[in-house]
Amino acid sequence: MRKQHLYVLLCFTILGSTVFAQKIENLTKLKRQSENELFHHLGQAPRTPAFESEGYWVWGSSVIKGNDGKYHMFVSRFPKSLPFHPGWMVASEIVHAISDTPEGPYKFSDIALPARGAQYWDGRSTHNPRILEYQNKYYLIYMGSTHPFANPTYDQLTLDSPWCTVGRSNKRIGLAIADSPYGPWKRFDEPILKTKPNTFYSFLVSNPSPIIQEDGSVMMIFKGRTYVGDDKFSDMALGMAYAPSIEGPYTVLNNGQPIFQVDGQGEAEDPFLWKDSRGYHAIFKDHVAKFTGEKGGGVMAHSPNGIQWTIDKDPKAYSRTVEWEDGKVEMQGQLERPFLLFENGKATHAFFATMNGAGGFDNATQSWNMVIPIK
Repeated sequence: MRKQHLYVLLCFTILGSTVFAQKIENLTKLKRQSENELFHHLGQAPRTPAFESEGYWVWGSSVIKGNDGKYHMFVSRFPKSLPFHPGWMVASEIVHAISDTPEGPYKFSDIALPARGAQYWDGRSTHNPRILEYQNKYYLIYMGSTHPFANPTYDQLTLDSPWCTVGRSNKRIGLAIADSPYGPWKRFDEPILKTKPNTFYSFLVSNPSPIIQEDGSVMMIFKGRTYVGDDKFSDMALGMAYAPSIEGPYTVLNNGQPIFQVDGQGEAEDPFLWKDSRGYHAIFKDHVAKFTGEKGGGVMAHSPNGIQWTIDKDPKAYSRTVEWEDGKVEMQGQLERPFLLFENGKATHAFFATMNGAGGFDNATQSWNMVIPIK
């Protein structure tokens, strides 16, 4: 009987190893056969988090190489004394971390954009950082929000609570300026992009990803939602805004319409925008598996002018399934907020916000920022 047990155990071990090997082979095969310029070149991810913070949930990041030769990450964090979702809406802050290498790990330096009081439009939450440098100035574009209530407890903060209802509806896009990535940061009393009645962004604006162009003008992709009746809001849609300079004023392009038809694109969020000699390019989260067949996978799109967009012929830009340096292949609980680091005009690293668990914000016990080298 004991020999039979050992034989069965050995068979399961061999079978498990075979299935695991197939997973690695399948992911490698998918990437090798992909014609997508990002997915095809994604390498193996370091196990060590690019950034994590004890006692905090950590989410999306943006990285820049400073004049000091170091890599500066601006990243959202919010206390684990609140649930992950919607804790970020009411208690997030943007912090600054530093590394000698793009892979990290990044060490905490300072709080770039802390809470500053309910009377400010961004007084209770700063989130979705995007760092830029232009003519020796540093620009931090982000989502901000506020609410007039006392701080909630863990159990009080739900998606139906007043904190979430008000915090979500107050999401706007703002700008902070500094002479150094170490600050101090000058914040503005008004957002650079607000909501507008009777548009796809009448309820909120969020997820900004701007680029500064050769003439100093700015193109920015962002997420919007509109009111549906008095007490409901729409699915997420992506739009484009333009400004003659980084400080604005910003005008939403495409006659105030989203760049994809809302009904046609499915829900999309977490866009990242860049530009090269071929035109504009974007990756974003395929929230409902509309384009990639994978819920939470990444979509790539291209545009000659930032207004008319075409989905890539091989649209999958990344997957929630990640291959690690130790050879293991795992599906992440979430993989969001993609950011590409460019050096000398070439994308070298892809950063993501991620978490453990079986999927869904409620099933995670840890979140961090990870990095994948681009081969």
